[in-house]
Amino acid sequence: MHEMSIAESVLGIVEESARREGLRRVREVRLEIGRLAAVETEALRFCFDAVVRGSLAEGAALAIEETPGTAWCFGCSATVSLSARGEPCPRCGGTQLQVNGGTEMRVKELFGA
Repeated sequence: MHEMSIAESVLGIVEESARREGLRRVREVRLEIGRLAAVETEALRFCFDAVVRGSLAEGAALAIEETPGTAWCFGCSATVSLSARGEPCPRCGGTQLQVNGGTEMRVKELFGA
């Protein structure tokens, strides 16, 4: 389950950012995760709750904003929306697609005290 290592990395970013901003406690963490990033959000929530125990983010809410997946279709020369890797172009049905968005993951905001 790579969501555990993702949660640990997020905690590291949160702790570093909180210290830099002088926060003693983190109440909420907002993540932005692309639809094509291959992250199971419910598993990530479970792992996040486990890794923040005993940290300054213990009990923090985890808000996840999902960003759309996009790809360039070589068949119709258009940027199209995708909900999953491997699906055909919704415009022309072509299968030669180059993913160009929706694979990102970032810590967007922290709220604390």
